[in-house]
Amino acid sequence: MFTGIIEEVGKITAVIKGQRSSQLWVQGAVTMDDLKLGDSVAVNGVCLTVSQLSGNKWMADVMSETLNRSNLGDLKGGSAVNLERAMPANGRFGGHMVAGHIDGTGHIVQITKDDNAVIFEIGAPPKILRYIIEKGSIAIDGISLTVIEMTSVSFKVSIIPHTVKQTILGIKKPGDPVNLENDLVGKYIEKLLMNPAVKTDRHQEKSAGVTIDFLTQAGF
Repeated sequence: MFTGIIEEVGKITAVIKGQRSSQLWVQGAVTMDDLKLGDSVAVNGVCLTVSQLSGNKWMADVMSETLNRSNLGDLKGGSAVNLERAMPANGRFGGHMVAGHIDGTGHIVQITKDDNAVIFEIGAPPKILRYIIEKGSIAIDGISLTVIEMTSVSFKVSIIPHTVKQTILGIKKPGDPVNLENDLVGKYIEKLLMNPAVKTDRHQEKSAGVTIDFLTQAGF
């Protein structure tokens, strides 16, 4: 589990491509502290497992599902990436719950200045937009951000100067792809509402009690 608070911008030092997979060698500084084999690190928001360690670099195996869902397939030697280690049990929860499981990619439509803030408009497919709400959370390339506005084809986030400087958003431009992860809570609620019957034992089903009809009758 991650928080969406980027610890540093690292660098891809090598990409070894397989038929439908790849291996990424990642260089870091802050995120190398106490890093061990088997640890989880979010790279542009994608949860990857440390498979090898060598000096200030580590390697992760990336399978085809991850390449299909994310922009990791676009990375090459020298690419800058957002890095965040998994949240420790005694750590601060500064962002929101980020699993590192990318739902899909979007693209930057436009970037505009608003005094000290920078507004990013992100185009996204309907399957991702359906779980986005104004003032809700969204992870963009692993960064925990708040949605300020929505349309039928895009959404906007407002970013402070610190975040622009400390993440790869500072080098992004219109047209660039970004990894998107929806807030987990909305997806679980939808799943429960769409599947109200739950198993109580091997032979019986019992209503979960909370259905769309139930909420409608209750005034929600």
